[in-house]
Amino acid sequence: MNPTRPLASFALAALFVSSCGGPSQPSETSIAAAKEAARAAADRLGQELVAALGEALGKGGPVGAIEVCQLRAPQIAADVGAAGKVKIGRTALRVRNPANAPDAWERAGLESFAQARAGGADLSSWSATSVEATADGFQLRWLRPIVLQPACTVCHGEELAPELVAELAKRYPQDAATGFKPGELRGAFTATVQLDG
Repeated sequence: MNPTRPLASFALAALFVSSCGGPSQPSETSIAAAKEAARAAADRLGQELVAALGEALGKGGPVGAIEVCQLRAPQIAADVGAAGKVKIGRTALRVRNPANAPDAWERAGLESFAQARAGGADLSSWSATSVEATADGFQLRWLRPIVLQPACTVCHGEELAPELVAELAKRYPQDAATGFKPGELRGAFTATVQLDG
């Protein structure tokens, strides 16, 4: 994993892949293109989710937004990913939907982001990447932090409307995604892109 910030980078873990008998290492051009595809997919997913949630909040309040997150968000992510040939989604250290729980690589990146944010870092230009060998060659894994915006406190903040609390208990009995303040790390966009040789 290689979390990066402007003009600096540091390694959490290095992945060394032997090319003996296996596919050739991906080119820097291929890696750069995959990073751009991941970034573009995350941008589009974020925009489409904000639009869908804004519409739902306007029509049905926070309870309506919960339905968007539960039912429409996975389909929006699937559609965005298919259009860009990217597997794209969201994850967090404290998830609402257990299906979004991080794997070990994502958890390490999220913990790195959280530590940096707690130290006062501006995460707006941060990301983490890793190139991994697969049965089909190589893939790029990419992670970008999501910092909680003030509007998001309606559903993820410290004080929630009683009807929203009841709906969350019904739909997400193990919800751990409340109690956040604006500016805190909420989670991350996570993407996987197959690399060309």
